[in-house]
Amino acid sequence: MIRKLVAGLLTLCALTAAARAEVPAIGAAAPAFTLPDQTGTVRRLAEWRGKWVVLYFYPKDDTPGCTTEACSFRDDISLLTALGAQVVGISVDDTLSHKAFAEKHQLPFPLLSDASAEVARQYGALSDWVVVKMAKRYTFLIDPAGRIAKVYLTVDAARHSKEVAADLKAVQARAAAR
Repeated sequence: MIRKLVAGLLTLCALTAAARAEVPAIGAAAPAFTLPDQTGTVRRLAEWRGKWVVLYFYPKDDTPGCTTEACSFRDDISLLTALGAQVVGISVDDTLSHKAFAEKHQLPFPLLSDASAEVARQYGALSDWVVVKMAKRYTFLIDPAGRIAKVYLTVDAARHSKEVAADLKAVQARAAAR
Protein backbone atom coordinates (compact mmCIF):
# COMPACT_ATOMS: atom_id res chain seq x y z
CA MET A 1 0.00 0.00 0.00
CA ILE A 2 2.73 2.47 0.96
CA ARG A 3 4.76 1.53 -2.13
CA LYS A 4 1.76 2.28 -4.36
CA LEU A 5 1.21 5.61 -2.62
CA VAL A 6 4.86 6.60 -2.97
CA ALA A 7 4.93 5.45 -6.61
CA GLY A 8 1.77 7.45 -7.30
CA LEU A 9 3.23 10.58 -5.68
CA LEU A 10 6.47 10.22 -7.63
CA THR A 11 4.53 9.85 -10.87
CA LEU A 12 2.43 12.90 -10.02
CA CYS A 13 5.55 14.94 -9.27
CA ALA A 14 7.17 13.81 -12.53
CA LEU A 15 4.09 14.73 -14.57
CA THR A 16 3.85 18.12 -12.88
CA ALA A 17 7.54 18.82 -13.43
CA ALA A 18 7.28 17.78 -17.08
CA ALA A 19 4.37 20.18 -17.60
CA ARG A 20 6.41 23.16 -16.38
CA ALA A 21 8.09 25.46 -18.82
CA GLU A 22 11.06 27.69 -18.23
CA VAL A 23 10.61 31.42 -17.79
CA PRO A 24 11.59 33.16 -21.06
CA ALA A 25 15.05 34.73 -20.86
CA ILE A 26 15.70 38.43 -21.15
CA GLY A 27 16.26 39.19 -24.83
CA ALA A 28 14.18 36.19 -25.99
CA ALA A 29 11.09 36.62 -28.11
CA ALA A 30 8.00 36.80 -25.92
CA PRO A 31 5.79 33.76 -26.53
CA ALA A 32 2.89 34.72 -28.80
CA PHE A 33 -0.66 34.25 -27.61
CA THR A 34 -4.28 34.66 -28.62
CA LEU A 35 -6.75 34.90 -25.73
CA PRO A 36 -10.17 36.45 -25.03
CA ASP A 37 -10.41 39.48 -22.77
CA GLN A 38 -13.13 40.37 -20.26
CA THR A 39 -15.42 41.61 -23.04
CA GLY A 40 -14.96 38.47 -25.15
CA THR A 41 -12.72 40.27 -27.65
CA VAL A 42 -9.91 38.04 -28.88
CA ARG A 43 -6.56 39.72 -28.21
CA ARG A 44 -3.11 38.86 -29.55
CA LEU A 45 0.29 39.89 -28.25
CA ALA A 46 1.08 41.00 -31.82
CA GLU A 47 -1.54 43.77 -31.65
CA TRP A 48 0.72 45.67 -29.22
CA ARG A 49 3.85 45.36 -31.39
CA GLY A 50 5.55 48.76 -31.39
CA LYS A 51 4.54 49.42 -27.77
CA TRP A 52 5.95 48.34 -24.46
CA VAL A 53 3.79 45.68 -22.83
CA VAL A 54 3.48 45.09 -19.09
CA LEU A 55 2.25 41.50 -19.13
CA TYR A 56 1.31 40.49 -15.62
CA PHE A 57 0.10 37.08 -14.55
CA TYR A 58 -1.95 36.82 -11.39
CA PRO A 59 -3.54 33.92 -9.49
CA LYS A 60 -7.23 34.77 -9.02
CA ASP A 61 -9.73 37.54 -9.71
CA ASP A 62 -10.97 39.55 -6.76
CA THR A 63 -8.65 38.09 -4.13
CA PRO A 64 -6.81 40.53 -1.84
CA GLY A 65 -3.33 40.46 -3.42
CA CYS A 66 -4.63 40.34 -6.98
CA THR A 67 -7.02 43.22 -6.32
CA THR A 68 -4.21 45.30 -4.79
CA GLU A 69 -1.97 44.65 -7.79
CA ALA A 70 -4.67 45.34 -10.38
CA CYS A 71 -5.79 48.54 -8.65
CA SER A 72 -2.18 49.74 -8.43
CA PHE A 73 -1.82 49.28 -12.19
CA ARG A 74 -5.18 51.07 -12.59
CA ASP A 75 -4.02 53.98 -10.43
CA ASP A 76 -0.74 54.28 -12.36
CA ILE A 77 -2.22 53.74 -15.82
CA SER A 78 -1.62 57.36 -16.92
CA LEU A 79 2.06 57.14 -16.03
CA LEU A 80 2.47 53.78 -17.77
CA THR A 81 0.57 54.95 -20.84
CA ALA A 82 2.72 58.10 -21.00
CA LEU A 83 5.75 55.79 -21.09
CA GLY A 84 4.25 54.03 -24.11
CA ALA A 85 3.20 50.89 -22.25
CA GLN A 86 0.09 48.73 -22.49
CA VAL A 87 -0.86 46.87 -19.29
CA VAL A 88 -2.30 43.39 -19.82
CA GLY A 89 -3.34 41.00 -17.04
CA ILE A 90 -3.64 37.22 -17.45
CA SER A 91 -5.07 34.56 -15.17
CA VAL A 92 -6.70 31.18 -15.69
CA ASP A 93 -10.09 32.58 -14.61
CA ASP A 94 -12.84 32.72 -17.23
CA THR A 95 -14.01 35.83 -19.08
CA LEU A 96 -17.12 36.25 -16.91
CA SER A 97 -14.98 36.35 -13.78
CA HIS A 98 -12.64 38.85 -15.47
CA LYS A 99 -15.59 40.99 -16.53
CA ALA A 100 -16.98 41.19 -12.99
CA PHE A 101 -13.51 41.92 -11.56
CA ALA A 102 -12.76 44.63 -14.14
CA GLU A 103 -16.14 46.31 -13.68
CA LYS A 104 -16.05 46.17 -9.87
CA HIS A 105 -12.61 47.82 -9.75
CA GLN A 106 -12.88 49.94 -12.92
CA LEU A 107 -9.82 48.37 -14.51
CA PRO A 108 -8.97 50.21 -17.76
CA PHE A 109 -6.85 47.48 -19.32
CA PRO A 110 -7.46 44.02 -20.78
CA LEU A 111 -7.69 40.98 -18.52
CA LEU A 112 -7.11 37.89 -20.62
CA SER A 113 -8.59 34.50 -19.86
CA ASP A 114 -6.06 31.69 -20.15
CA ALA A 115 -8.60 28.97 -19.29
CA SER A 116 -6.39 26.21 -20.72
CA ALA A 117 -3.39 27.60 -18.76
CA GLU A 118 -1.28 27.17 -21.89
CA VAL A 119 0.00 30.76 -22.02
CA ALA A 120 0.89 30.75 -18.32
CA ARG A 121 2.78 27.50 -18.97
CA GLN A 122 4.67 29.04 -21.94
CA TYR A 123 5.80 31.89 -19.70
CA GLY A 124 6.80 29.55 -16.85
CA ALA A 125 4.06 31.23 -14.79
CA LEU A 126 1.85 28.25 -14.03
CA SER A 127 1.32 26.54 -10.70
CA ASP A 128 -0.14 23.18 -11.67
CA TRP A 129 -1.31 20.90 -8.89
CA VAL A 130 -3.09 18.60 -11.39
CA VAL A 131 -6.57 19.26 -9.95
CA VAL A 132 -6.03 23.03 -9.54
CA LYS A 133 -4.15 25.38 -11.85
CA MET A 134 -3.32 28.99 -11.06
CA ALA A 135 -1.04 31.56 -12.59
CA LYS A 136 1.93 32.65 -10.53
CA ARG A 137 2.33 36.34 -9.76
CA TYR A 138 4.95 37.00 -12.45
CA THR A 139 5.34 40.04 -14.69
CA PHE A 140 7.13 40.41 -18.01
CA LEU A 141 8.14 43.74 -19.49
CA ILE A 142 8.10 43.24 -23.25
CA ASP A 143 9.82 45.74 -25.53
CA PRO A 144 8.27 47.21 -28.70
CA ALA A 145 10.04 44.56 -30.82
CA GLY A 146 8.33 41.77 -28.84
CA ARG A 147 11.36 40.72 -26.77
CA ILE A 148 11.50 40.15 -23.02
CA ALA A 149 13.17 43.22 -21.47
CA LYS A 150 12.67 42.42 -17.78
CA VAL A 151 11.22 39.60 -15.69
CA TYR A 152 9.68 39.95 -12.23
CA LEU A 153 9.42 36.68 -10.32
CA THR A 154 9.03 38.27 -6.89
CA VAL A 155 6.29 40.87 -6.76
CA ASP A 156 5.05 43.15 -3.98
CA ALA A 157 1.48 43.70 -5.19
CA ALA A 158 1.15 47.15 -3.60
CA ARG A 159 4.38 48.58 -5.05
CA HIS A 160 4.72 46.64 -8.26
CA SER A 161 3.25 49.12 -10.75
CA LYS A 162 5.57 51.88 -9.51
CA GLU A 163 8.53 49.48 -9.72
CA VAL A 164 7.61 48.59 -13.31
CA ALA A 165 7.23 52.28 -14.24
CA ALA A 166 10.66 53.12 -12.75
CA ASP A 167 12.27 50.18 -14.55
CA LEU A 168 10.58 51.11 -17.81
CA LYS A 169 11.99 54.65 -17.55
CA ALA A 170 15.46 53.23 -16.86
CA VAL A 171 15.31 50.74 -19.77
CA GLN A 172 14.11 53.47 -22.13
CA ALA A 173 16.88 55.84 -20.96
CA ARG A 174 19.53 53.14 -21.57
CA ALA A 175 18.11 52.44 -25.02
CA ALA A 176 18.10 56.16 -25.88
CA ALA A 177 21.73 56.51 -24.77
CA ARG A 178 22.91 53.83 -27.25
